Amino acid sequence: MRAALASIALLLATPALADEAFVTTQGADALDIIDVATMKPLAHLPIGGKPAGVAVSLDGARAYVTSPEGKFLTVVDAKSRKAARRIDVQGGPLGVAVAPDGKHVYVADLYGRRLIEIDPDKGETRSVGVGAMASGVAVTPDGKTILVADRDDNCVSIIDAASFQRVAIIPVGKHPFGVTIDAAGARAYTADVESDSVSVIDIAARKVVGTLKTESRPYTVALAGGRIFVANQHDDSVSVFEAATLAPGGTIKVGEYPEGIAASHDGARVYVANWFSNELWAIDAKTLQVVGKAETADGPRAFGAFVRKVTPSP
Repeated sequence: MRAALASIALLLATPALADEAFVTTQGADALDIIDVATMKPLAHLPIGGKPAGVAVSLDGARAYVTSPEGKFLTVVDAKSRKAARRIDVQGGPLGVAVAPDGKHVYVADLYGRRLIEIDPDKGETRSVGVGAMASGVAVTPDGKTILVADRDDNCVSIIDAASFQRVAIIPVGKHPFGVTIDAAGARAYTADVESDSVSVIDIAARKVVGTLKTESRPYTVALAGGRIFVANQHDDSVSVFEAATLAPGGTIKVGEYPEGIAASHDGARVYVANWFSNELWAIDAKTLQVVGKAETADGPRAFGAFVRKVTPSP
């Protein structure tokens, strides 16, 4: 009986597994890893090359960090929280996404008008031409389609993952930067920086089906709790819209110059990296209240899918 009670007490005392945020801190040339349940730092990894883009694999095993000035991609062992190795990427590697099966990583070359596919284990690469100043990258949940925001061409390139060919070009607002795909793989959302708007794309139809008016200079989009969240850099805010109706749902003031924004894996929270105030903020997706803040190193950008789902070890 005592043993059973002790076991129950131990289970109650053991904290539940929580998500972790992998935040690129460009000014510090580093990656900050934060426990978002407590909003406390777990690790600070030197990266180099002014890291900006980041993507965590779906299984939570690895994170990939782009360094535009260093011209390399860093592979991070997410479980041990250590940088494992670098992969050279010529040009200006910025946006990054991971295939759902983890077998390929996609990197947008900001200067080379191309998307690069990398096999992180074999080191094999291939590339496909896209538009000017390729920025954000996202992959559909089935892994079959890749979207790239072509900033200076004001469009989105659609890439067939199997053939690795560009199969469509969709005009959007002015200077799209971040691109996000919903869990069904049906719609994509681009933050159109100079239009102060978000373009809603029907992926199958390959066309824009809605435009959302945001505050000044939207950079990235996150989806959580049936809502669309948009980080507005010049307004120090997050715009909120209802995903089903596209109706506006309010504006949340955050830290200075928010850029990266991503949802928790259960959809209950949204995390915003505030580039100029060196903070990561947590927002409740239902109440729209700020529920936590964490200090980061200098210049947090967290451009990409930066939230890791923590699963128990076998």
